[in-house]
Amino acid sequence: MRDILYPPVIGFAKTAFKVLDLKFRMTGTENVPRTGGAVLALNHISYVDFVIGGFGAQPSKRLVRFMAKEVLFRNRYSGPLMRGMHHIPVDRDAGSASYREALRYLGEGEIVGVFPEATISRSFELKEFKTGTVRMAAAAGVPIIPMVLWGTQRMLTKDHPRDFSRHQRVSITVGEPITVTRADNAAEATEHLHKTMAGLLDRTIREYHEQPPGAWWLPASYGGGAPTPEEADRLDAEELRLRAERRKNK
Repeated sequence: MRDILYPPVIGFAKTAFKVLDLKFRMTGTENVPRTGGAVLALNHISYVDFVIGGFGAQPSKRLVRFMAKEVLFRNRYSGPLMRGMHHIPVDRDAGSASYREALRYLGEGEIVGVFPEATISRSFELKEFKTGTVRMAAAAGVPIIPMVLWGTQRMLTKDHPRDFSRHQRVSITVGEPITVTRADNAAEATEHLHKTMAGLLDRTIREYHEQPPGAWWLPASYGGGAPTPEEADRLDAEELRLRAERRKNK
């Protein structure tokens, strides 16, 4: 796969990180394989998780092909970038095509990035996982690499103004590869992935340099002011309802 656009985009991102003086704490990045296909499973707390998650694979000199909403590929600005970096568009009404494309990428030895929650978590804790991540890895015969991001929600997430002020801290924690096979029960394997990433997230939050009580970006279960998972689910449902109404009134 020829990558003309991806390297300069990475260079631009690294320059932006330096300008912003982002403070990265990266652990376990050696778990990202240097060769061969793999499914990179990430938590989703921010609109910049694609960029930061891809950066977490850089120590292994790997490029990540993210599965992303199809609308990003139709946008006049993001579309050329998404297509040029060979990311995979996901149409929720016709998901089989993107699934087949991801399997093809994995068969060609690429790393495919997936957000098992399918949407940003307003609680900043893990939402319920879809089984597609596990099924994809099993079908392709490749490992799942769990990755947890923390701190990205402070820059750009739902319901809060963007904040790209300098000197912010971001943590990237990569867990050991998880092997799944076609013989495994997809629901049970997905639950195992969820528990593994929940443990990584808990460790990453506790090791983060600050946990100010009541902070909007800290989960309620850690004393923060973020919505509880139940409150976040209600907000998600209301968002979907309003979105459906807007589509109906167009």
